[in-house]
Amino acid sequence: MSRRSVLAVAGTLVVLLALTPLIPRGEDDGAIVPSDGGKAGGLRPAATAGWSEVTPQMQAEIDRVVAAGRTLGRVSGRTTPEQLASSAVRCAELEGQRYCLGAGWTEDSEAEVRARMARSARTAAARPAGSTGATESTGDLDPVAALDQRVRMSPADRAAADRAELTMAARSVAKVWLLRHEIEGVPLPVGFLADHPEARAALPAAARTSASTTASPTTKPSASASASATPSQASVKTMGDYPERVTILDPTQVSEQIRTYWCGPTSMQMIAWGWRDRRQTQGHWARRLNTTGNGTSVYDMVRVVNQSTGWDNEDHAGPYIVLDIGKYSFRQWMLLMMRHLADYKAPVVLHPILLKQFYPYLDDDASGHFQVGRGYAKRGDKPDVLNYFEPWNQHRFDPSEPSIARVQWRSAYKSYRGNQAHYAHNVGV
Repeated sequence: MSRRSVLAVAGTLVVLLALTPLIPRGEDDGAIVPSDGGKAGGLRPAATAGWSEVTPQMQAEIDRVVAAGRTLGRVSGRTTPEQLASSAVRCAELEGQRYCLGAGWTEDSEAEVRARMARSARTAAARPAGSTGATESTGDLDPVAALDQRVRMSPADRAAADRAELTMAARSVAKVWLLRHEIEGVPLPVGFLADHPEARAALPAAARTSASTTASPTTKPSASASASATPSQASVKTMGDYPERVTILDPTQVSEQIRTYWCGPTSMQMIAWGWRDRRQTQGHWARRLNTTGNGTSVYDMVRVVNQSTGWDNEDHAGPYIVLDIGKYSFRQWMLLMMRHLADYKAPVVLHPILLKQFYPYLDDDASGHFQVGRGYAKRGDKPDVLNYFEPWNQHRFDPSEPSIARVQWRSAYKSYRGNQAHYAHNVGV
């Protein structure tokens, strides 16, 4: 074959590849997915999304934020909370969503997140021992420890940690968009489902059969047509669309934390136990979570759920994320719980502050905390309740205090208030 013939064949292949439509992951048999504005067989949002690809634009933004962290050098021991927050809290704009290091996906500005962290750190640092407020630490990083953990790293270690966190965030951006759409009613961007096949609903069997028998190479929609089509916006569910009662996880697969600062490892132990049907020690999970005497970060909780279980599979929750719910109403927060438990059938990493006003089984106010969300019940005229595994048992560390049961059915509204009252007001979903 002549050189001219080879080039002609290669050119033809390039054209054919460009005309080939984007095919969603999951159940497909090579059938063509038409771009028909949401009719049967068209591009439709899935319940959740799988892992996204890191685009060159995302990578450039990650590089920018990591480079900014490298310029900080080592931080002085006399650094103020405001300086700590300015150094540790840096945000990336990833496909129209904002992710802030240590805080998660948020609708606040970078300046607002920094101010919130600095204000919380200053309050925590000024609180004398034995004062009212959070007097017992159960294992969540307080704002001072959370900021200090990152800024005390060497520049190289900080850059590596920043890059790992931002890369995991970038790979979950489709999941974030779907949650914003489903919980807040935010429209999906034009071309979103063409750009993110991991966020598409599986093509129904009847539509796959019809498409495969009627389509031919000359009738394939172009990639540009798919990319420009407006995706069918999924109808946003309300609380009334969900079952009256949902529970997941075996209520016998529970543990109480054996150290005062191990609520993170114990919650992770129960989450993984529910997936693997095998109990591993709290010490094992403390090592995986990089838990110290100061506690565990919510980012590490989400990271290890993604790395060590299958709850992040597309037939469950998709990639777990740290989501700021500071601007959520109770109904939106409860809808998020229902979405996760009823649709994803996957546990929630709850992240409240343990105060007696929200959790009446406490003998004393305590710190930020982790629990495992595993169910809910709607009760008509009575307040809805949330079901969760509680790792904290104050009686273990002070026999004079009442014992706390592992499986709790408590006011969903008070759990929401406890989540909102936490300085970070975020959750792992």
